[in-house]
Amino acid sequence: MFLQLFWTYLKIGTFTLGGGYAMLPLIQREVVDRKRWIDEEEFLNMIALAQAAPGLIAVNSAIFIGWRVGGWRGVCGAVLGAVLPSFLIILTIAMVFSDWKELPAVEAVFKGIRPAVVALIAAPLVKMAKTATKSKAESRKSKAALPLLLSLAVALLIWLGHVNPVWVILATIIVTLIVVKWKMDN
Repeated sequence: MFLQLFWTYLKIGTFTLGGGYAMLPLIQREVVDRKRWIDEEEFLNMIALAQAAPGLIAVNSAIFIGWRVGGWRGVCGAVLGAVLPSFLIILTIAMVFSDWKELPAVEAVFKGIRPAVVALIAAPLVKMAKTATKSKAESRKSKAALPLLLSLAVALLIWLGHVNPVWVILATIIVTLIVVKWKMDN
């Protein structure tokens, strides 16, 4: 079973572009339709669990299906098959890039890509900030604008203050716990 799961997920991981969500139809075709390792309802439940659990959806689904079909050996085979193609591709790119990174054309390409990467990161952040400002109970602009202002302040703190995002996340967790405790006590 280790080899079957490894080979199945290796094929899926090798020929899927677009990340874990793009893998789901291929995983469904292989494990539900072709191999019949799980049924349609169990597959839908697996997707819900894979989305809810921390980590990559492709790896989470590999863990679920691997465990369901082959226990620990199944988990190892499925996960190894799911991550090995990406790992090898990234490793190859890193090795090639280290030889070419000093070339002016490569430097120019990466300078041109930077604004696009910033936009790709900023777009979901702006959308999340807008969503955070919407509230059914709060229609007043001063209270609704607070999450947007906090988002902007944190972005500036990370960007201009060179504060590590991990510290910002930890501080946010601590402050949130303190505020929730204070509200529960009052």
